[in-house]
Amino acid sequence: MTDIEAYLAALPEGMGKLNEKMGIELVEISPERVVATMPVEGNTQPFGLLHGGASVVLAETLGSIGSGLHAAPERVPVGVDINATHHRSATSGLLTGTATAIHLGRTSAAYEIVITDEQGRRICTSRITCALVEPRR
Repeated sequence: MTDIEAYLAALPEGMGKLNEKMGIELVEISPERVVATMPVEGNTQPFGLLHGGASVVLAETLGSIGSGLHAAPERVPVGVDINATHHRSATSGLLTGTATAIHLGRTSAAYEIVITDEQGRRICTSRITCALVEPRR
């Protein structure tokens, strides 16, 4: 079993319904770096461009997974802040999101997420901060 398969098996709902609908697939996971892909197709706005919210969903997924890996098992991540700068549009293809830890603390974690297209062009840059809280029993 790979690290990703083991991680997903431990989650009560796997990747979650939204991530499944959006086609997000994990490629690499660690507390320091999380990488996943997401297709543009099916995640567009009415004008045929990648929906900006889709980029934010990918970013929050990656930052939350990294935060959860860092905090486990004593704490769980809760997103408290996210922002995104959209640099260019995408109309097709597969995007890659790479979350890199910028702070891994006892009560919070923060990540920079860079989303690129298949040509390596930056589509979006995001930053997320997660509070690390005690799980509800």
